[in-house]
Amino acid sequence: MNLLIFTQKVDKEDDNLGFFHRWLEELAERADKVFVVANFIGKYSLPANVQVFSLGKEKKIGRIMRYINFYKYLFSALPKADAVFVHMIQIWVILAWPAAAIFKKKIYLWYTHKSVTSSLRLAEKLVAKIFTASPESCRLRSKKIMVTGHGIDTERFKPKNMLKTGALKLLSVGRITPSKDYEFILEVVSLASGNAVLDIVGEPITKADVTYKRKLEMLVLEKNLRGRVIFLGAKNQDEMQDIYNSHDILLHASETGSMDKVVLEAMSCGLPIITTSEAFKSLLAVLPKDAAVIAGKIVQTAGAGKNLALRELVIKNHNLENLIETIIANMR
Repeated sequence: MNLLIFTQKVDKEDDNLGFFHRWLEELAERADKVFVVANFIGKYSLPANVQVFSLGKEKKIGRIMRYINFYKYLFSALPKADAVFVHMIQIWVILAWPAAAIFKKKIYLWYTHKSVTSSLRLAEKLVAKIFTASPESCRLRSKKIMVTGHGIDTERFKPKNMLKTGALKLLSVGRITPSKDYEFILEVVSLASGNAVLDIVGEPITKADVTYKRKLEMLVLEKNLRGRVIFLGAKNQDEMQDIYNSHDILLHASETGSMDKVVLEAMSCGLPIITTSEAFKSLLAVLPKDAAVIAGKIVQTAGAGKNLALRELVIKNHNLENLIETIIANMR
């Protein structure tokens, strides 16, 4: 089976999309040939049966030229492919569909976001199937939607004994953006025990995100949390295993409505989770968004150590190998 894959970025060191490199490795194991077209290309080391093509964003190529490159690579690889797999960007489904229809190739989409846009509605009409991590991760009503679980590399993210200080180490991970509601997390920390410290892993991406980070930094000062809240910046997949394992609790208050993979990565390491996100109601006890309640839960959870039952949930429902097997089986 030959696959044509469209994705935003191929870069194993990227803090946000680096995980997709492992997806490509697993897909390559189950395919004869894989053609990957990405908007941005960074560092990668993929099997010999994978060819990677860049639309040119890393070279600052303009939007019009990137569209030209999109069709150049589409028409080059499509005749040799048995199926097309689009990761997250539904507009690429719409752009690729006329050519795919001419060559009689089915398109499959992976989508995890609570937004139901007009472009998603149109893409749903054009694809054979939409794969998603959970019922909350794709809220379009369609018989084409298949809930597969997430794809967590449970061999990378596994429990590990780490030397810890006397402080209660809290962790929050994700892009610095309003939908992650770090303001609420800071409110929780201000109410938590004085020996609790919070590390935030993530970076702002847009100008609005940068403004939001400045707001958070001001809140840290206003709430007298200097020294108790540290912004660690972006970290890649290789760095995250030790970060999860060197902390005591993951705090999660995201409003995206979808199942954040960082929570599942932390669970795979056995890290206790405190979340207010309804997306995890099938796996975890979801708490109300009340800072005092969350601060009390931190006290109850402190010192609990690794929770290996959380890891078993990820292995059973969200491990990478099972996900890729399911996707390949459906595309065949």
